[in-house]
Amino acid sequence: MENERGFTLWFTGLSGAGKTTIAEIVEKELRERGRRVEGLDGDIVRTNLSKGLSFSREDRNTNVLRIGFVANLLTRNGVGVIVSAISPYKEVRDQVRRRIIDFVEVFVDAPVEVCAERDVKGLYKKAFAGEIKEFTGVSDPYEPPAAPDLVLKTNEEGPEESARKVIEKLEFFGYLDPA
Repeated sequence: MENERGFTLWFTGLSGAGKTTIAEIVEKELRERGRRVEGLDGDIVRTNLSKGLSFSREDRNTNVLRIGFVANLLTRNGVGVIVSAISPYKEVRDQVRRRIIDFVEVFVDAPVEVCAERDVKGLYKKAFAGEIKEFTGVSDPYEPPAAPDLVLKTNEEGPEESARKVIEKLEFFGYLDPA
């Protein structure tokens, strides 16, 4: 455990795509295998580290860069970091990717209609009605990654299957010993 190689596992996708659900399953599996791991959820980070930021493009980028900064510190110190953040803009995601050597990008891909159906907070309904400005996937763009390390089609597979694919990718890259 002392010489474990840290990594950042970065889940990106629309609100409601399944990022947090899959991240939680993966985190639990890593902990059960004795791996040092830390989860950085976009909503929780925004509440604690990025409080006061708006949802403008500039503030979203600031939030993603802050998450990336913390992820990089942990990764450099041998921790497996699991980030689940919409991180809608390709340019800033790529900037974070360049800074973190051990970076695994996972695109949690689900159509906006499916995400809206899953939305328990009613945010999509408000966004479609024009009540929420700058809502990713509705009134603000989401730029999918050009070459993610893994694509999860969460409208075609369940969270457990998606999590299994993530674990297999971590094993393939050598960040996790096979079970």
